[in-house]
Amino acid sequence: MKLRKHHSGISRSKSEKNPPPAWKIWFRAFRLHYVLPSILPALLGSAMALAEGTTIFLLHFVLVIAGVTINHLGINMIDDVMDYRSSVDLQGNSDQNFFTGGSGVLTEGLLHDSQMLKAAGFCFLMTALVGAYLTYACGWPVLFFGLFGMACSIFYTAPPVRFGYRGLGELGLLVNFGPVIVMGSYFVQARNFALEPLIASLVPGLMMWSMIMINEIPDYEADRSGGKWNLVARYGKMAGVMFFGTGLAAAYAVLIIGVWTQILSPWVMAALLSLPLAMKSFSVMTRHLHDPAAMAPANLAMIKVHALSVSAMVAAYFIEGFHLF
Repeated sequence: MKLRKHHSGISRSKSEKNPPPAWKIWFRAFRLHYVLPSILPALLGSAMALAEGTTIFLLHFVLVIAGVTINHLGINMIDDVMDYRSSVDLQGNSDQNFFTGGSGVLTEGLLHDSQMLKAAGFCFLMTALVGAYLTYACGWPVLFFGLFGMACSIFYTAPPVRFGYRGLGELGLLVNFGPVIVMGSYFVQARNFALEPLIASLVPGLMMWSMIMINEIPDYEADRSGGKWNLVARYGKMAGVMFFGTGLAAAYAVLIIGVWTQILSPWVMAALLSLPLAMKSFSVMTRHLHDPAAMAPANLAMIKVHALSVSAMVAAYFIEGFHLF
């Protein structure tokens, strides 16, 4: 506790000399560059329902996208607060790259942790209201997806569960940002379940797994010091490299096998266009495994891999749904 107060006091005195505008502070706190992994799977579920001949209900489509977006903002903020309170983000690592660690608004004294908790709570309340309406309009399965998703979001770092600190966070995010969002979005439109969206959902889920792995590697020392025993902190950076590569290989394998077995649309092969970026990410990561700042291009490349791959899948099913070719 003394460490946190001391660090916060130093940072606050620096920031008060020339504090940025409030909107810039909250923009940093939201960490919008990590929100696409929620939006794209939701788009994928809707696109797959459209491709099967379902008429898309626009209001429900908008509410699903809004719900997962607001929920993700809540995730970002509550994770920031919990890592800050556990001193994970207070290790003073000047080499930490932009894509790892927290937003920095707490460690720099720009916001108080209670402000971020209130904002996160508001986001989760809005998400719950959206989920309640969609449950009423579309059926009880929506409630399951909503409760599971919100529980994963909150208890990823929040006590007493804190499964992200116990080596289960990566698997939880794979499930949450893959099958849960894709199948939930698909059900809202189609009102049933199918094998195709379940298989397709593994791609964003596995790529989220790899994104988390590559983000944990630069935080290895800080996470261990703060007691955040994720898989990389537990088993080391080389294990993180193995987990990262396995996740990517599995994601591309799902695409290829899914098309080969005629479960997935052949158009999803366009997602393989992200392979050069994936190779770049892996190469930069292995070259700069012990240099967090130099690893930043690898983190950015992995974000692009996820965005390009899942966007290509979304486009593939919209092409089928609208009979564009």
